[in-house]
Amino acid sequence: MRGVAFGFLFLITTMSTAQPSTARFYAVRLQPHEDLKKALMAFALTQGLEAAAVVSAVGSLEQYHLRFANKESGVAKKGHFEVLSLSGTLSRESCHLHVSLGDSTGQVVGGHLLDDNIVYTTMEIVLVELTELEFNRVVDKTYGYPELQITPRQKRRKK
Repeated sequence: MRGVAFGFLFLITTMSTAQPSTARFYAVRLQPHEDLKKALMAFALTQGLEAAAVVSAVGSLEQYHLRFANKESGVAKKGHFEVLSLSGTLSRESCHLHVSLGDSTGQVVGGHLLDDNIVYTTMEIVLVELTELEFNRVVDKTYGYPELQITPRQKRRKK
């Protein structure tokens, strides 16, 4: 047991971008025919979220639109799909979300969430806002993609 705990502590202390924060939780329910990604981004903008993550998500889609690993464009499909998992980070300016979906035969598909993932019956989502942090996207020179930058939240001046 000690080895597991030590390994976990070692992992935390070697993460150069790890930042502590207090948190606030939000429970959100999306209605039928809402666009999953657009609705989450609208919520983040309305609430002024600077750094948030998906804690839990269950529901269903009547259409998915995903980009699969190392592909340039997305794939869309209509049908009925159970949301098995949704994970990722978001702020009022950007998001990086992945979803796993199951169809009526138990086949599973997953990928990077694009626009046009349409809610079928419901989406029940719990988000956590990390109240002392900001998430930004900065181009990483390794592959040229905008990647997560975690920084302490800057205090905003009141106008």
